[in-house]
Amino acid sequence: MMTRRCITFMFCLTLSLMLTACGGAPDDQPKLAPVSGTVTMDGAPLAGAFIRFYPTSGRASAAKTDEEGKYELVFIRNEMGAVLGKHSVKISTLDEDADPFGNQGSETVPDKYNKKTTLEADVTEGDNTIDFDLTK
Repeated sequence: MMTRRCITFMFCLTLSLMLTACGGAPDDQPKLAPVSGTVTMDGAPLAGAFIRFYPTSGRASAAKTDEEGKYELVFIRNEMGAVLGKHSVKISTLDEDADPFGNQGSETVPDKYNKKTTLEADVTEGDNTIDFDLTK
């Protein structure tokens, strides 16, 4: 007959093995690189703009510009950066995640930088500084 101590040990052993198996390998996440830069509109910093990098496959990275138009991309939660490779880039003063129905006022960034974006960026290994100088 198994003692209480033996049962507790077996339970802890089983639980630790399950947690280790569920943790996932670090290789599950795509390779990321830090991306930061500055967004300007007609030479002036574009504050409070939402910038999104969409890779050819996989999760997008996003950021919001500060008062100086500076941004630093976030992949997910506290993981900084973007997936390596070519990206389509959208910049908008409206947050499509906050209100997908567009009830946030009027967009000040031309469509060619968001809805019909022509912006692209290539993220490579190491630090990436990618600036965008938009024009009306």
